[in-house]
Amino acid sequence: MEFEPFMFPLSFITYCTLSSWIFNTNFSSFLQLHKPTSMKAACRILWLTLIVLFAEISTASVDRKTYIIHMDDAKVLELKSFYKQPQEWYEEILQLSRTTSADIDHEELPPELLYTYENTMTGFSAKLTTEQYQLLTEIDGVLHAAPDEIRSLQTTYSPDFLGLELDQTGLWNENSLQQRASDVIIGFVDTGIWPEHISFSDTGLSPIPSRWKGTCVEGTNFSVTNCNRKLIGAKFFFKGYEAAYGRINDTIESRSARDSRGHGTHTASTAAGNAVSGASLFGMAKGIARGISFTSRIAAYKACWEGNCANSDILAAIDHAVADGVDVLSLSLVGDATPYYKDSAMVASLGATQKGVFVSFSAGNSGPFASTVGNVAPWVMTVAASSLDRGFLGQVKLSNGKIFRGSSIYSSNQKKTKQLPLVYKETAGGKRVTEYCLPESLSPSLVKGKVVLCMRGINDKTEKGLVVKSAGGAGMILLNTPSYGEELVADPHVLPATLLGVSAAKAIKGYLTRDKNLTASISFYGTTYGARSPMVAAFSSRGPSLVDPYIIKPDITAPGINILAAWPPVSSITHLSSDKRRAEFNILSGTSMSCPHVSGIAALIKSVHQNWSPAAIKSAIMTSAYTHDNRGHLISDLSVSNSTQYVTPFEFGSGHVNPDKALDPGLVYDITGEDYLNYLCSINYTNAQVTLLARREYNCPSDEGKATFQAGDLNYPSFAVLFYAVKGGKTSYTYKRTVTNVGKAKISYKILIDEPKGVRVSVVPKVLKFKELGEKQSYKVSFTRSGAKTTDNKSLSSFGSLIWVGGEYSVRSPIAVTWQ
Repeated sequence: MEFEPFMFPLSFITYCTLSSWIFNTNFSSFLQLHKPTSMKAACRILWLTLIVLFAEISTASVDRKTYIIHMDDAKVLELKSFYKQPQEWYEEILQLSRTTSADIDHEELPPELLYTYENTMTGFSAKLTTEQYQLLTEIDGVLHAAPDEIRSLQTTYSPDFLGLELDQTGLWNENSLQQRASDVIIGFVDTGIWPEHISFSDTGLSPIPSRWKGTCVEGTNFSVTNCNRKLIGAKFFFKGYEAAYGRINDTIESRSARDSRGHGTHTASTAAGNAVSGASLFGMAKGIARGISFTSRIAAYKACWEGNCANSDILAAIDHAVADGVDVLSLSLVGDATPYYKDSAMVASLGATQKGVFVSFSAGNSGPFASTVGNVAPWVMTVAASSLDRGFLGQVKLSNGKIFRGSSIYSSNQKKTKQLPLVYKETAGGKRVTEYCLPESLSPSLVKGKVVLCMRGINDKTEKGLVVKSAGGAGMILLNTPSYGEELVADPHVLPATLLGVSAAKAIKGYLTRDKNLTASISFYGTTYGARSPMVAAFSSRGPSLVDPYIIKPDITAPGINILAAWPPVSSITHLSSDKRRAEFNILSGTSMSCPHVSGIAALIKSVHQNWSPAAIKSAIMTSAYTHDNRGHLISDLSVSNSTQYVTPFEFGSGHVNPDKALDPGLVYDITGEDYLNYLCSINYTNAQVTLLARREYNCPSDEGKATFQAGDLNYPSFAVLFYAVKGGKTSYTYKRTVTNVGKAKISYKILIDEPKGVRVSVVPKVLKFKELGEKQSYKVSFTRSGAKTTDNKSLSSFGSLIWVGGEYSVRSPIAVTWQ
């Protein structure tokens, strides 16, 4: 009779299947052997050959690392036609090296499978020796293998600041908000969640959407009953972290989705926390704490432990989130800048986007330095951070009568200190780093009962206060360095303390140089409103991108300074072990805080425009952004003391997010998955590199060997133009864009252009006329260098904008021109 493959043990067939892949034999014909004896003989021969191959790794080092292995999706699909799960094949290939050692006296650590990825990336992660890794890379079907990497976290009144109100119009339409947004599910890849927090109450919510496929996974201090109609999913991923750092200590951090750090609880409630009246931190920022999309459902995917997030764990979290059915993914974390095909998080994010999931990332907290922005792929939303008009006033008065306004969240009943002597650097201690108030840098005999000046930087601001307090100091005045400019981030200090901007720092140090007997007092006035805002945070990472200069990044800015949101009641509000203060809400700053604002806005837009693609939602948010502050001036940069230093698209992308306008943007720029792949070809990625991102064999389209797609032709809502400042360099580029009418059926748009310095911009046609909703119109825009060579500075950039104006709509795209 004819051979039936499943009459034999699964492992036996898998060995033969693996062998056929290694030697590039015809997979289908190999399984069509007619006699069992032929099958056995073939497998025996192939198995002996494998022994010879794997014997080479018998002296492998006992040291192992975690690797992420990207597999050819087509081959895995072929495998699936015979077996239910590719995991069985992955396990077999990894175990081969365990049993083929030529040296019986040598005991080699076996490879260990950590995760398999199927939804947003095809492949697996495993702990391997160097030799095992090298052998795997030679197997047919392996597209790419790379060591695991660690990412870091980027660490309410803000809805009011954003113009969200419970009225009859706009995104927070009270009559239909619950019905619309409660069907949208936001996934958070973070430190987990504190499920009992009142912000995650399911009061008033309808049953869980029937399409939801996720679950709540039990673990340390976490059970299925911790989930409800608000928190509908909770999973945790730790194998990559433990492979790098060892087993998680359950007494410090729960080995479950429970959040003991606070970061994940804070970000989840920012985007989708339920309304909580009377929320505050020690009475400050008091009001109703409400997430941006406060009726949306939450799914928590814990992939970060003790502030570190392994890429292998992040990939597993994204893969599960997409399979579970999230609509939006929010990731407040960042890693090193690297090409997309080497960045597993960007690979998985492309897979998520292609399946209709909107993905937002924080831009990073490495500002104000140029080219520090992370998470720059065109298929993700990259979010910068900016200020609110709310502050927490901590005021300094010197004995010479000079007064300086700063920022502080000091929780004592003491509203004012006495006038106390000021000490700084050599008058506070004899060590070289005394001015930064590092541990053991201060002399108790010099600082006892005095106010210590401490420079910002190196260690955490609240730790500096603890250092001062431990040395006997009575107060602390934190001083910004030039890099931090006038950025005033509030912290819950452990002693009377406030933060001052760089101009005040310079003045106070000058006064102290001239008057050694200078004294100071610190007064605390609580919450204040009306500050000039928004202003881009000094810490917010900046462009241009080193990985991909053909896209403007970040994309957008959103509130990220002094954000009040939910907090685990068991976690210290400062993460200082000696700080026993606890609270249900905490005030934090970072692009970690700005990212969930945009995630929540995306969820609201998705609830209204259910058929919009992630690219269309992203376009709506970007083209509707505003660029002026509450004083009517262009938005400024907090990293500089000059308030007329306006930001550029490399600091805030298209501008500050404007939720209600994003709901009805007029026009959108849409992008397909195939467009992204063509774009990768245009920036000189090889077929193999694009194949890795495509998860299938991909050949870049070409015309007689030349690319058919320009980088500038990606239908992105902004324009990045590169000119090379060399003789003979290209002097003109023409790019194409296509917009879709989502505003009014019959409408015309006229073009307005603000030309960047040194460049002429022309658009054809100058008028777009639409007859119906959903109609698409295309235009071409040309950028031409004007006059002679603009500059000898190869890093010079100039900026402008292109705006389509029609009726009530203004659809704006920033332009960034860079000479290299």
